[in-house]
Amino acid sequence: MGVGVGALTAYDLTQRTHSILRNYPVAGHMRYALESIRPELQQYFIERNFDGRPFDRDTRTVVYSRAKGQEIGKAFGSERDLEEPGYNFLVHSNAPVEPSGPEPRVRLGGPECSRPYDISLLNISAMSFGSLSARAVRAMNKGAAMGGFAQDTGEGGLTDYHLEYGADLMWELGTGYFSARTPDGHLDRDEFRRKAQMDEVKAITIKISQGAKPGMGGMLPGAKVNAEIARYRGVPEGEDCLSPSAHKEFSTPIELVEFIAELRRLSGGKPVGFKICFGSRREVLSICKAIIDAGSGPDYILVDGSEGGTGAAPQEFTDHVGMPLREGLITLHNALTGSGLRDTISIGASGKVAQGNDIVRRLIQGADFTMSARAMMMATGCIQAQKCHTGKCPVGVATQSARRQRALDVVDKGERVRRYHEATIAEARRIMGAMGASRPSQLDTTMLRQVLSPIASSSYAEIYEWLSPGQLLDSPPESWAADWAHARADSF
Repeated sequence: MGVGVGALTAYDLTQRTHSILRNYPVAGHMRYALESIRPELQQYFIERNFDGRPFDRDTRTVVYSRAKGQEIGKAFGSERDLEEPGYNFLVHSNAPVEPSGPEPRVRLGGPECSRPYDISLLNISAMSFGSLSARAVRAMNKGAAMGGFAQDTGEGGLTDYHLEYGADLMWELGTGYFSARTPDGHLDRDEFRRKAQMDEVKAITIKISQGAKPGMGGMLPGAKVNAEIARYRGVPEGEDCLSPSAHKEFSTPIELVEFIAELRRLSGGKPVGFKICFGSRREVLSICKAIIDAGSGPDYILVDGSEGGTGAAPQEFTDHVGMPLREGLITLHNALTGSGLRDTISIGASGKVAQGNDIVRRLIQGADFTMSARAMMMATGCIQAQKCHTGKCPVGVATQSARRQRALDVVDKGERVRRYHEATIAEARRIMGAMGASRPSQLDTTMLRQVLSPIASSSYAEIYEWLSPGQLLDSPPESWAADWAHARADSF
C-alpha cells in the first residue's frame, strides 16, 4: 500500500499535465473522482422535481410511469411557479366534452400524392441505427407496430431492424443519402425506388437540418463504421462516414421542390416532405415562393426546434444556434397560410414533446401532428445519463456495445413504448376535452395563454400576429413585407 502511494506521489509530482496533481499529489485525484460523478449527484440528490434539464424529474416520471402502465397522480398541488413570466397554460372550458371514437389521425398527402398516409398525433422522431442500438430500434419498431404509429428511421438509413416488426416507417434521407447512395455521395435513384416502394415505408422525409446542430453536418469515425453499419449506409467499412452540411441534389428552394416531386414519383406516389430547423423567416418565404412558382410542393414539413437534442453536437450549436420550436411552428404556419398553401401541406412538430399537454400546445402553435425522440428513448429505458455520444449508455439504448445492449429486452421495452404512446395520446385527448374540443381542429390560439408578469397574461391570439389565408399574396402586413419582397425562389 505504502509503495503504491509513494509511486503515485512521485508520478503526480513529476507529470506536467495536471497542475492540481503537482501541487496536491494523491489527494488531488479526489477532485477528478467527484467530478466524474457530478452529473449523477446533480440528478439524483440535488435537482428539484421541476428544474432538471433537458427533461425535469416530473416529466421523466410521467414517461416512465406511463410506459410501465402505472397510474400517475400528484398530491398537494403544483410545485411550479405559475406566475413566472413565460409560463404557458391551457384554457379549460365550463362545457367540457368526453373524448370518444378512435384516435384522430392526420392525412399526409397533398394534391400530387396518390398514396396518402394517415399519421398518429404522436410518433417516434428521427433516430438512426448506429446512434441507437439495434435492440432499441427493434423495441421502438415493435411498439410502433403494436400501437399503430410511425417510426422515423433517422438519417442513418433503412435497416432490417426498422423492418422487423412491420411498423409504419418514415424513411429519412439526409445529406449522405444513406441506404440509397452512389459511391460519390449522390442519390442512387434505382436503389431509392426499390426501397421507397416497400410496404412498410409510408412517407419519405428529406432532412435539411436538425435542431441539435442546424446547418452542420456530421462525421462517424471510421473506427465505429463496422461491417453492419457500412452495409446499411452504403459506405466503405472502417472509413470515416461523412454527412455533409448541405445536400448535393439541390441548392435552391426551387431545386428542393423539384427534388421532392421526383422522390414522390420514384416512391410510387407516397407522401414526401422535409425536416428543418428554421433560422431565417426569409428562407421560409423563399420555399413558399418556390412552391407557388413550381405549382408543386411537399406533402408535409417537420419543424425541428433548436431544443431538440438526440444528435450529439458542439455545445455552441446546441445552446445558441437555430430557432426554438414555438417560433418555428408559428413562423411556418403563418408563412404557409399567408401564401395560400396551408390547406395542402401538413406540419409536424419535433422538440421536447413528452406529455399530453405538449401535444396540445404544439397543435395550437401551428402543428398538425408531433414527433418525439427522447421521450421514446425514456420509454425504452433511457435514464437521461447524457452519455449517448460516448458509446457508454448504461441501459443499452444509445450504444453499439453488445454487453451494454444485453440489458435491453426488446419484447418488454416494445410493450412499454406502446403503452407510453397510448397513454399520452389518451391524456392529450382528455386535455382537449377539458378545453371543450372534441377534435384538434376545434383548438384555437385563444386557448393557450402565456404569463407576461405576475399580474398579467395574454393569449397567443393576442401575443402573436396571425396571417389570414393568402394575405402575403394580396397585401403583406408591414411586419412581413420586407422579408416577402426579398424572398426568392431561386436562392436561399
